[in-house]
Amino acid sequence: HGLITALFFAAIGMIYERTHTRDMAKLGGLLKVMPFISTIFVLAGLASLGLPGFSGFVAEMTVFMGAWEKTDTLYRVATILACASIVVTAVYILRAVGKAIMGPLESGDHATLADARWNEKLAAALLIAGIVIIGVAPFWLNELIGPGMDVMIQKLSVIPK
Repeated sequence: HGLITALFFAAIGMIYERTHTRDMAKLGGLLKVMPFISTIFVLAGLASLGLPGFSGFVAEMTVFMGAWEKTDTLYRVATILACASIVVTAVYILRAVGKAIMGPLESGDHATLADARWNEKLAAALLIAGIVIIGVAPFWLNELIGPGMDVMIQKLSVIPK
């Protein structure tokens, strides 16, 4: 989640630095003039939706599976509601991508905007690499944090209910 959020903030920051607006109605068609920045915005959106192959999928599935394994009705209902919230997130993110990235240029001033500089590309590439590596091969991260999580779970399990 942290890597995805960092990528989103980086993309939004790059767009704001060049357009000087956060108003989605004034954005549009940025893919034509800023293909790299637009691509990282779209990738951040897809990762945040929890699509397979991205770290968000691993995190969401872990939580959903853990909650669903509880046979208590409350956990099952909460899991179903959480899964349904993915649809709301998808609508919001896809609308944002459609308004800001796709379609015609909304402002003539945007026709001359510069795409990402080398240092911005490097930072975005590192974030994307982390998001994809965790999404494709999460086992190494589980092995890394597993022992610490086991200790935490043991300590939490002695808390009276």
